[in-house]
This record gives sequence, structure tokens and C-alpha cells, in this order.
Amino acid sequence: MRHEILPPAGSATRPVTRYERGRAAQDDDRLAEEVPVAVHINGKPFAVMMASPVDLEDFARGFALTENRVTDARDIDSIEVQEVLEGITIDVRTREAMTAAALATVTTDAEPAGALGEREMVGRSGCGICGTRELEDVIRRPRPVAAGCNVAPDAIERALESLRAEQPINAFTGSVHAAAWARADGSLMVVREDVGRHNALDKLIGAMTRRGIDPREGFALITSRASYEMVTKAAVAGMTVLVAISAPTALAVALAEECGLTLAGFARPGRFNVYSRPERIHNPGP
Repeated sequence: MRHEILPPAGSATRPVTRYERGRAAQDDDRLAEEVPVAVHINGKPFAVMMASPVDLEDFARGFALTENRVTDARDIDSIEVQEVLEGITIDVRTREAMTAAALATVTTDAEPAGALGEREMVGRSGCGICGTRELEDVIRRPRPVAAGCNVAPDAIERALESLRAEQPINAFTGSVHAAAWARADGSLMVVREDVGRHNALDKLIGAMTRRGIDPREGFALITSRASYEMVTKAAVAGMTVLVAISAPTALAVALAEECGLTLAGFARPGRFNVYSRPERIHNPGP
């Protein structure tokens, strides 16, 4: 008897016509969902991202932190996720704004988090740059990271081996990224998936802050290239080691070296390259 495989959250099945050797056949294909997500900060539109509609509270928490809307995740008072006709809105309320509102005892005229409309960052997408208005807004130089921990090569290998089993959306569709957090010994603690690599990392950071995970006591593993913004987000979150399955960019390496982040790329079974601060990657002593 045939057992139907139910799509995991964040994925769907759609009809498809497959062609093989000139012959057409009707079938169902497995696809990743992608929806517009409007992020509002204290009722004011900030950005619209294309994202997978799962773990959105973690995404909002991490996005607010890495986009400098808050300096500490504990400054977030509440997160409200609402489905609307055009997509999803997330309203992030900060403690500072709530306190100011209480002191003022007046009603603000901020636009409600309803439809996807005007926003502070026009045209923002998963690339992380689109819609940025000035050149100086593009390259953000994070503060130096802490000393962090040492990571053995076999710990990276262990995390790589475990990651595939922790990606249900990608296993179903083959088309989403993942960002994972591993302890220094390589055991995975948290994995988040999204159609956007930046979103996956923001979701991971949000989940880590919610759980109180110390970013100095392990390393992040991403199933994408390491662009400058991935390095920036990792450093802003306090991570000290970032491992990418694909290549880094030259700018990412420069920023990683500048802020003291250990950046590794081309991570594959049995090998990887370290592009900055290699002193954190070594086998422990006897």
C-alpha cells in the first residue's frame, strides 16, 4: 500500500508535467514555500523579506538584532505574527518604545501592522542589500568578537554529517538553506531552514537568543556561501566561528579578519579551508 508523504511546514506539492526522452507525464513536485514577510518595528514598517513561513518569531528576533533595531534580544518586549491577504506581517515591539509610550501617555499615529505597504527600507529582499539607500549603509563593521572556544577539525566533520538529517524542508524539496549551531564538540543544538540564507541565519540567531545559548561556546554551520553580510550577522550575534559549505567572498574574509571571526569555507567531508583567525581551529592537546 502506498503511503502519502505529508509536506513538512514550509513546503508544498504542486502538479508538474515531466518530460523524459520526449514523453510527457503528469506528476506532483515538491516545492519550498516562499512568502513576503513584512517586518514592522514598533508599528512602523521597516522591511519586506521573502522567506519561508516557519519559525518566524525566531526570524524576527534575530533580524531585529542583526539589523541593529535592538542592541540586545532582551530589549524585545513582544513579537506578533499575523497572516494577511498579501503575506505575513510581524510586529516587533521593543521595551524602550513601550516605556516611552507609557511615559508619554498619548496614542501614537504609527501605521498599524496590517497590509504590506510603505516601509523604511524600500525593496528589501533576501539579498540583504537591495533597497539600502546609501553606500555607507551597505558595509557595516561589527565590533570585535570575544575570544571564543577552540574547535577541532573532527567536530566540524561531525556537524556536517549530522546536518542532513536535521533539514526536513530541504529533504522534501531540495531547495532551501540551513543554518545550524553546534557545540564545540560538533553536536548540533539548533537548526533553522529558509529559502534565504540570510533568513536562515537570522532564524538561528533568534532561536539561540530565545534559548539563552552562548554564541562563544560553539560554531555556526551554514549551507551556503559566506558573503560579507553572513559574516556581519554572525559577528553582531557574538559568534566567533562561522563554517560555510560553499565559498566566502573576499570582502567577507576581510571583515572576518577585521572583527576577529574565524571563517571557514568549502566544508566537505574530510576537508575545509580556513580564511581568517585559524588559531581557533586545532585538535585539543593531550
